[in-house]
Amino acid sequence: MMRGYRPTPVSNSTLSFCGTDNSSAYKVDNGLLNNGCFLDALGVVPHVFLLFSTFPILFIGWGSQSSKVHIHHSTWLHFPGHNLRWLLTTVLLFVLVCEIAEGIVSDGFNQSRHLHLYMPAGLGILAAITSIVYYHNIETSNFPKLLIALLIYWTLAFITKTIKFVKYDDHGIGLRQLRFCITGLLALLYGLLLGVEVNVILRRRYMWFRYPTEVKPPDDLQDLGVRFQQPFVNLLSKSTYWWMNTFITSAHKRPIDLKTIGKLPISMRALTNYQRLRKAFDAQMEDGPVPLKGSRWIWRSLRQAFGRPLVLSITFRFMADLLGFAGPLCISGIVHHISSDNHSALPPVKLLGVHFISSEAFLANAYVLAVLLFLALLLQRTFLQASYYVAIETGIKLRGAIQTKIYNKIMRLCTSNMSMGDMTTAQICSLVARDTNHLMWFFFLCPNLWAMPVQIVIGVLLLYSLLGVSALIGATVIAVLAPLQYFVATRLSRAQKSTLEYTSERLKKTNELLRGIKLLKLYAWEHIFRSSVEETRRQELTNLRTFALYTSLSIFMNAAIPIAAVLTIFVVHVHVHSATDFDLSPAVAFGSLSLFHILVTPLFLLSSVLHSTVKALVSVQKLSEFLGSTEIETDQDPIVQTPANNNGNIKSVYALQLQAKLVNRKNKAKQDVNRNFEQQDQELTASAAQEDEVCIKIINGFFTWTQGCPTLTNIDIKVPFGQLTMIVGQVGCGKSSLLLAALGEMQKISGNITWNSLPKSDSEENVRAHYMNGRQSHPKRGSVAYASQRPWLLNATVEENILFDTAPNEKRYKEVIEVCQLQPDIDTLPQGDQTVIGERGIILSGGQRQRISVARALYQQTNVVFLDDPFSALDIHLSDHLMHEGILKFLRQEKRTVVLVTHKLQYLPHADWIIAMRDGTVQTQGTLKDIQCAEPELFEQWRTLMNRQNKENSTELKRKSFRRAMYSRDTMSLATEDEDEDSSTSTDEDSLRAELRHRTTIPWSSFATYLRAAGMLLLPLLVLSQLTKHSLMVAIDFWLAHWTSHVIAAQMESAERNCTISRDCEFSHSSYLQVFCVLCGLGIVLCLVTSLAVEWTGLRVAKELHCSLLRIIVLAPMRLFETTPLGNILNRFSTDTNTVDQHIPATMECLSRSTLLCVSAVGVISYVTPVFLIALLPLAIACYFIQKYFRVASRDLQQLEDSTEMPLLSHYSQTIEGLTTIRAFRHEQKFKKKLLEHTDANNISSLFLSAANRWLEVRMEYVGAFVVLIAAVASITNALYSQVSAGLVGLGLTYALMVSNYLNWIVRNLADMEVQLGCVKRVSALIHTQPESYDGLMTPAQVPAGWPKYGEIQINNLSVRYDTSLKPVLRHVNAHIKPGQKVGICGRTGSGKSSFSLALFRMVDTFEGQILIDGIDIAKLPLQMLRSKFSIILQDPILFSGTIRFNLDPERKATDKMLWEALEIAQLMPVVKALPGGLDATVTEGGENFSQGQRQLFCLARAFVRKSSILIMDEATASIDMATESILQKVVMTAFADRTVVTIAHRVHTILGSDAVIVMKHGAIVEYDEPEALLEQKDSVFSAFVRADK
Repeated sequence: MMRGYRPTPVSNSTLSFCGTDNSSAYKVDNGLLNNGCFLDALGVVPHVFLLFSTFPILFIGWGSQSSKVHIHHSTWLHFPGHNLRWLLTTVLLFVLVCEIAEGIVSDGFNQSRHLHLYMPAGLGILAAITSIVYYHNIETSNFPKLLIALLIYWTLAFITKTIKFVKYDDHGIGLRQLRFCITGLLALLYGLLLGVEVNVILRRRYMWFRYPTEVKPPDDLQDLGVRFQQPFVNLLSKSTYWWMNTFITSAHKRPIDLKTIGKLPISMRALTNYQRLRKAFDAQMEDGPVPLKGSRWIWRSLRQAFGRPLVLSITFRFMADLLGFAGPLCISGIVHHISSDNHSALPPVKLLGVHFISSEAFLANAYVLAVLLFLALLLQRTFLQASYYVAIETGIKLRGAIQTKIYNKIMRLCTSNMSMGDMTTAQICSLVARDTNHLMWFFFLCPNLWAMPVQIVIGVLLLYSLLGVSALIGATVIAVLAPLQYFVATRLSRAQKSTLEYTSERLKKTNELLRGIKLLKLYAWEHIFRSSVEETRRQELTNLRTFALYTSLSIFMNAAIPIAAVLTIFVVHVHVHSATDFDLSPAVAFGSLSLFHILVTPLFLLSSVLHSTVKALVSVQKLSEFLGSTEIETDQDPIVQTPANNNGNIKSVYALQLQAKLVNRKNKAKQDVNRNFEQQDQELTASAAQEDEVCIKIINGFFTWTQGCPTLTNIDIKVPFGQLTMIVGQVGCGKSSLLLAALGEMQKISGNITWNSLPKSDSEENVRAHYMNGRQSHPKRGSVAYASQRPWLLNATVEENILFDTAPNEKRYKEVIEVCQLQPDIDTLPQGDQTVIGERGIILSGGQRQRISVARALYQQTNVVFLDDPFSALDIHLSDHLMHEGILKFLRQEKRTVVLVTHKLQYLPHADWIIAMRDGTVQTQGTLKDIQCAEPELFEQWRTLMNRQNKENSTELKRKSFRRAMYSRDTMSLATEDEDEDSSTSTDEDSLRAELRHRTTIPWSSFATYLRAAGMLLLPLLVLSQLTKHSLMVAIDFWLAHWTSHVIAAQMESAERNCTISRDCEFSHSSYLQVFCVLCGLGIVLCLVTSLAVEWTGLRVAKELHCSLLRIIVLAPMRLFETTPLGNILNRFSTDTNTVDQHIPATMECLSRSTLLCVSAVGVISYVTPVFLIALLPLAIACYFIQKYFRVASRDLQQLEDSTEMPLLSHYSQTIEGLTTIRAFRHEQKFKKKLLEHTDANNISSLFLSAANRWLEVRMEYVGAFVVLIAAVASITNALYSQVSAGLVGLGLTYALMVSNYLNWIVRNLADMEVQLGCVKRVSALIHTQPESYDGLMTPAQVPAGWPKYGEIQINNLSVRYDTSLKPVLRHVNAHIKPGQKVGICGRTGSGKSSFSLALFRMVDTFEGQILIDGIDIAKLPLQMLRSKFSIILQDPILFSGTIRFNLDPERKATDKMLWEALEIAQLMPVVKALPGGLDATVTEGGENFSQGQRQLFCLARAFVRKSSILIMDEATASIDMATESILQKVVMTAFADRTVVTIAHRVHTILGSDAVIVMKHGAIVEYDEPEALLEQKDSVFSAFVRADK
């Protein structure tokens, strides 16, 4: 074998530069330049010059400098032609390697060694490397004058190579000789590099010019905060991600955070890319009108803005795919040449005293093919990773641009889109979180769309050249099965979409369960809601089973189709060719096998790419619809008022809104809105001049939330400058809507709104800002400090919420804190006013949220302040203090215009102007005296409610003295109820941070938890099936090697026998083929078993973990929900459950498959060439350290990406929720700036993660390339000297070629698994929560029927606490409440009122004393039974999505008559009757389609439905106007006349009619008597409360 390769034996003594077998080697008779050896020696001169001239500078200059001073990257400045120089140098190195190889191969034909054939090339490689290192150092120090050395070098090298090339041509050496081509290429490359060097001189003028060009580094590099260096580093560092080394290794020492990764380069920032996208959008609009429907214009804009880098990515991908075919071709060549005995290559030609070989002879050398395969692999992997990086970077840029575009659109969204349910917060957040990611991933996979067809065509052509017709049949099998694969992928997508719907529904129900958990526990309804969640989960799991089935089929087809195709090919090939020749050689078999591995990849990717494309098309369509939605500034045609608009039968504005939903609300075409412009302008100017004391004026205003029925009709109001205007009216009459209409948030049907600036201004532009025929002139309205009815807080500190991005003023800040009585609350918070509040922070009470919202409005120095019902969640003391100190004193001193919506009619005498609303219109307006004269009946009604006729002045004096006594708030009393909770929340947050930063090894304990949940049946099946499958895969390939080797042996035997009878020479394939078919069939079956086992294991675990989690959460004590942020618990049900459901099984399958394939590959290579084991050790060590560093960095970056995504999505949701407030304050630009910061933080995390993945893959691919090189060289040597069969060599090389892919997937999946197991760990931690004790000492059968029949409550020496580690909140309380007694409880905040009521339900830890109800100790009762026997109405009204019937009676025990009776008692019957469906009318999530007051009334009705003998009202009427409240108090007294009622009061006057009053302080009862008796005692605490409440 390999006779053509074996050189003539040469002794070491014959070694010399020109060789000793050539007598003319040193003769120069025909001139020096005609001597071949001299020409090669001449080529050494430039290399020696460069080495000697640059080494001193490199090692003395920069060596000493770099040891002392680190040159910062801000000095990096690329010289002209930088990238071209690097490319040319890379090509130069490749050509020089070829020159060395050619020299060594051709020297093999000589009698002695000729060093001149390859030594100059070796020096050339050294010189080329030196040149680029030298250039890099000069470039980083920006000292171009030293480039003169390179200029001389390129010149000398170009001249010497040109002389050599010309002389070769003179001697008749032409293109058939490889060395001639190499020399020509080298001359060309040196010439081009010389051109690059001259270009630097011309552009930078550093020599031969008087004034050199001065240039500065890019702005990014001058900013020390920019640490993402990929765009700025040299080409080598760019392609190998060398600059990431320090970053990745440093992650092992300290965690990666936002400070570590720094800022984004300017070109990658969201603002830059948004401007680019906006420019493309504008260009589309200039070309013609953009259609309202359709998404083609968006695609065109995206292509214009981001198309260019995508073309670069596609180009890289094409080059990578073409180089990928070098693997199978080289393997085929190597195996073919090993198994052949002679060669048809042309013999070498001897000229100029040496042998010249042709390119065919060069490529006939197996070692040359091994080296070329190695270089091709390096290049192919580099281009592939470059393609991935460019595509992902473009996708990230695109995502940032679209997210910014969406946010800018949100800022202009019409509020009615949100309030009427056309567009929900969840939909917009989905657009941001999901659809922008779909587009990003489409851009990432986009190069595949172009590269795959080319790859498939070339692959099939190469297969055809190897196998003939059978290749086409094999390709047909794949082509026929590809649609089936696409069908499975489509079904998979459909199953995922269907699963997602049920997941959303489950999360919605879980969210409601968690938000209302206190109410559910108090009503003993938690099991009803748990059953509801479980029912949805069952439906979700049914879809998950379908999803798992199709995933299994997809995995199975990915594994089985290649086996089936290979089987088909070889069966057909044997039958077609067996009668004619023995064509099934190892070269053909393993070459085609390697081609199949390449060909199968794009066919598998096809379904993913098409799926991603469909997702992207849908996402762009959704984006198009969103961008086309109604904006608040858009000009609209006046809406014609219909007679139906005056329907007076419906009392509630919300009923009107619900009816309006049914109206068709299509956008009308824009028409001319300038009719009567001048006339109206003159009228407005005149009226403004006459009434310059009016701040806001609305004339004949009709407003709506939709383009249907008006919500506000015939509005004529004015708001005077610098005075207090109060808006009053019943629940749902349109008070809040009036404020929003003035702010321009509602759609205006007709009328005018005038905003005046400060009075006495002569400038018409400053006098008014008006709305004219629907045109809204917002810029003319200044900033309005607005506190909405539902307090809106940022996810930020208390201080940041109050300052709201305005300049800090310590004195003013302290005044506002004092006015809003926030200091005692701040003192109890863990970090004071630096405590983070909002959804992701500490959970505050309604009153605290309300006061922070009001404090924000007070702190802002705006001329106008809108306060929408700021007292609803405050007790009487806080309300009084805020009214007098905040509104009447603080705001009046600053002469600010205040508009106050309130139900507290006792404050009406302080109003300068009053607007009374009724059923969506203005009932009357004026001063209190004006209304007394004009509307005496209304005034009398107010006066009755105010109860202030003769006590105005005396009450004022008493209040002031009382306030001084009462407002030394005792923070210790607060601490008992709040402080410990908050501190434990802080501890919980700290532990959460520690958990996120847990940087230990892979959490194997979590993996064990995961596998334990799978059960003992599935686990052994999973392990056995995987091991058996991979053993069979190896057996199939081994059998193929065995078979083909026997074919070659038979071929050689027949050649030796020289047989002529075909029957004697015929080789029987049948036995080999049968075994091959059986093995392949078993392999296909095991592929199916394995894929099903993995998915079913995952499904079982998903079911078990969620079931356990839900059960424990429902049974958990309230303490868990009070100390753990709701978002954290919800994340366990959303993100973590989704990971367990869908991601862990896929990762586990991929990880096990990659690991077993890698182990089998290494095993096969070691079996073929045992010497490979020696080289395996350093490679294994390299892999270990690469994965060790990568896993830590990857985990940190993944967590950072997730943690930066949360604030980004939170910013969107909180912007949507607070849109009205933001626009009122005119803070749009500040919020846009924050959005850009959040987007950039998320994007830089994604970019670093992408770069880290590329860093890993490049290194693993290079390790894989070295594996291939070592395996190839060892196999060739073994085949030459140890007679290893060609089949085994082919097998070893085929496996070696796939090792790099397996290594990548192992490390990537290991990193992913590590992050995903964190989800299992968090879920498992929550599952170990200690539940409440639901079992009692008594069984339900032992409890008397109808208990509690009388409602007698006996409390003996009761002491309770929230947790065993906390102080008591009630101490030694004794009380006796008689059957049917009405008892009121009052006291300061934190006095223990609510704890008293919770003790009755065993919601707190009773560690001393007992509570007897009708003689039975409640501690002995089953918890479920105890709670089901009482009714409670909480302060915060909670409604659940569903129907009104479901909200009133989830247990479905009450009849319709009982429900209507309860609604009538709660004053809700007219409202519900007006709704479509009546009792079955829809209630949206949180009851958002009802006002706050109406929601509170529904909660009252819910309590009435239960008709229990004991009712607890926990500050239940705080959100109701006084008139409705007084009616309710009477109703409660009559409807519950024979029942025990315990009322916890904010407003003390509500319990004056009680049979007894309990006054609490510091967790103890200080007064307990009839209210009349306590009022007679002038020094009693209760009488002081009553005086303050008047």
